[in-house]
Amino acid sequence: MESEIREDHTWLTAYMAKAWGDHAVEYAAGVADSISKVWDSVNDLYTAADVAGTRAEGPWTLPIYGGRPVTHGPGADLPDPPMIIMDPPEVSRAADFLAAVSFDELWNAVGAGLGGGGPDEALFRQEYLEHHESLRGFYARAASSGHAVVKAVWA
Repeated sequence: MESEIREDHTWLTAYMAKAWGDHAVEYAAGVADSISKVWDSVNDLYTAADVAGTRAEGPWTLPIYGGRPVTHGPGADLPDPPMIIMDPPEVSRAADFLAAVSFDELWNAVGAGLGGGGPDEALFRQEYLEHHESLRGFYARAASSGHAVVKAVWA
């Protein structure tokens, strides 16, 4: 719940480390999601919804990089991962975007640039579709519960 979340980088780092330790259970329960290695490319998939090509902030920016960064506090370990908090209204906007956007249209627009060309196209497409469906379900559940979302970018 949002009321349980502290906007303190050190606290969030510990919170997310514990959540990562419980990831399999939380993922199965639908209260966690993760994207290994290709999160920037999934973001590129969603920016295909920016038909005007502005790259400006819009609902397509929310699922991956949306939210506000939480700055490191005094004495923080600077290698700690970036933390981002999305408030419930942003979570709802992300959920609405993901529910409305056509994966097929996005893939047709940028899929080849995401590694979707050639003999492995079906495998790449399936990987991105699975990320999309997982994010769609995650944000829908969070939005329907009125929850905030905390993101950690472990590189």
